[in-house]
Amino acid sequence: MKVDNKKPEIGRLYGVGVGPGDPELITVKAQRILSKVSAIFVPQKGTGHESYARSIISGLLAGTAQKVVELVFPMQKSALEPYWQKAAEEIWQHLAQGKDCAFVTEGDPLLYGTFVYILSIFQERYPEVVIEVIPGVSSINAAAARAVLPLSSGGERVAIISATYEDNALREILESFDTVVLLKVNTVFDRILDVLEEMKLVDRCIYISRCTTRDEEIVRNIRNLRGKNLDYLSLLIVRR
Repeated sequence: MKVDNKKPEIGRLYGVGVGPGDPELITVKAQRILSKVSAIFVPQKGTGHESYARSIISGLLAGTAQKVVELVFPMQKSALEPYWQKAAEEIWQHLAQGKDCAFVTEGDPLLYGTFVYILSIFQERYPEVVIEVIPGVSSINAAAARAVLPLSSGGERVAIISATYEDNALREILESFDTVVLLKVNTVFDRILDVLEEMKLVDRCIYISRCTTRDEEIVRNIRNLRGKNLDYLSLLIVRR
């Protein structure tokens, strides 16, 4: 009897952006990919925490047979390397069986997304895996749309940065660009507010958190936010 020792073809890995929160902003292509893969991997902050990405796609998964795997990525960035490696290994175990898989992230996979780290590991350790990225609506685009605030026009320059920048570097960026989008403002907001007040830019800012969701908050007088406990999913748009 002839024994077939042929290994199964390696599955394809999809990095899928599912938008900022409103399920209606998931692209048609993202929906199609998620409906056909064998396993969907979703990031979560820790055991017992709801995965934000999973909450966005939950309506798409009703009655489907896909396996959904939650991968833990704690908020402490300095300790994340082992979690990225473990997640990549778990994804590889599925791909090695010939199963197509999707790694889901809110927003866009390649813009401050967890998938960036998974992608880097696969490119180094598993270069034989075919990877396809499905772009998603970023929180930046969605926030500007909800605030009805143009990000740029003509020859204007836009910067997208983490608000954790040192003050002098932040001042330089605010002086050099027409629009600056500040991410991760929740833990450093009061310090950022001091810089903006010093530069007389406070009245040119809009704060948006959890945009496009039922918990969305848009604040145009950002002075009112001083000293408050702000949401992690928040940003500031500074339009000079």
